[in-house]
Amino acid sequence: MPIYMLQDEVLDFPPVSRSTKDGLLAIGGDLSPERLLVAYSSGIFPWYKEGEPILWWSLDPRMVLKPSELKMTKSLWKTIESNKYSCSFDTDFEGVIRACVNVPRTDDQAEEEEDKDETSTWISEDMIAAYCELHDLGFAHSVEVYQDNELVGGLYGVSIGKIFCAESMFHTKTDASKVALYNLCQFMTRNNMELIDAQQETSHIKRMGAYPVSRKEFIKTLKALVKNDTLVGNWGDGSAEMLKLEV
Repeated sequence: MPIYMLQDEVLDFPPVSRSTKDGLLAIGGDLSPERLLVAYSSGIFPWYKEGEPILWWSLDPRMVLKPSELKMTKSLWKTIESNKYSCSFDTDFEGVIRACVNVPRTDDQAEEEEDKDETSTWISEDMIAAYCELHDLGFAHSVEVYQDNELVGGLYGVSIGKIFCAESMFHTKTDASKVALYNLCQFMTRNNMELIDAQQETSHIKRMGAYPVSRKEFIKTLKALVKNDTLVGNWGDGSAEMLKLEV
C-alpha cells in the first residue's frame, strides 16, 4: 500500500485504514500545534528518528488504559504511602521531556518503551520544541515526581477532550514513573477523563493494566471522547479551564 505524502498547507490526514500493516500512515508535513492536534484527534501520532522525514503512525491494535483500572502492586502502594516522592503537574514540562531523552535506561525502564528506540533518540530537538509549544498553548502536559527537590521521574503527553495521549516516561529512582502514572490516573478520575492512549503494547504498561483494542474500536471511542470539552491550560496551578476544541 502506498504511503501518503502530506502537504505543508493541508492539515488533514488520510483515513487511518490506509496505514501499512505496521501502522505507518503518512510522511512529511510539519509539527505545528494545529497539525498535532488534528493528528491526535484522529488517532495518529508522529514517531521518527533525527534526520528522517516526519513519519505518522496509527497502530493496530492500540494499547489503552482506563484510569480507574490501573493495577497497583503492594510495593507501589508502599512507595506511595511512604511519601518519599512528591508529585506535581506542569511545573517542568521541558525538564521531563528532556529527561525522557537523556536519562540512561535501566532494564525495567527500557521495557516502558521497548518498541520505541531504547535511548529515546526519536525525541528530536524539533519534537521537543513542538511539544513545548503545545504545552505553552495548554494542550500538552507533564507529571513530575521529585525526591528532595530532584526530578526523579515523570511523563508527558497530549490531552484532548476526555483522552490523554501518553508519549513517554522516565525514572531515575525505583517506582518514580509508576508514581507519575498513578497521579495522572487520579487527576483524570477527578476531572472525568476516561482513557489513556498508551499507543504501543509493552510488558511494562500491560502490567499496569493497559490492554489492546483494535484500531477500529479505538477510533470509534476516540471520536466520542474528543467531542468533549478539553481542560486547557496549566494543570498544576488551577488556571486550566474547560474549552471546546474544534479540530
